[in-house]
Amino acid sequence: MAARERTAAPDRTGAPERTERDITGLLNMAGHALSNRLGAALADIDLTPRMQCVLIHALQEDRTQIQLAALADLDKTTMVSTVDDLEQRGLAERRPSATDRRARIIAVTDKGRAAAEEGQRIVDRVHAEALGALSPADRAAFVAALGALAGTPKDPGPQPIRRARGR
Repeated sequence: MAARERTAAPDRTGAPERTERDITGLLNMAGHALSNRLGAALADIDLTPRMQCVLIHALQEDRTQIQLAALADLDKTTMVSTVDDLEQRGLAERRPSATDRRARIIAVTDKGRAAAEEGQRIVDRVHAEALGALSPADRAAFVAALGALAGTPKDPGPQPIRRARGR
């Protein structure tokens, strides 16, 4: 009788059974590996992924530091230090906004444009290498699936930042 009771009791020593693959862990590992590869590749031209992101967004249209921070998903302190680094390297400069005297536009210099162009070639190469083991159809499906998981099925590109008016 005692043997029957022991076999009927649930096993409380093991972990619960997984019913789905740990995609959070997989995405984190893949993201970390890709970020490291991208950072190392951009370091060859003295850029960081943050700097590259800010340069690309600043080249698309006149944007304030606050707008660029939102597009690059950077907090204010990180954005200030990133723009400071860009200015020290002669890649960008802060200029007064033509429409808001309190705001500063981050303007990319000619040297910054050349760095951003080279940086984009590197970003594209690193991304292509990361997806290189996949067929073109699998690549498209994978990127579409990542977009769906992230809540952005298509790359919308930078979006203008609009603040609600306080009345």
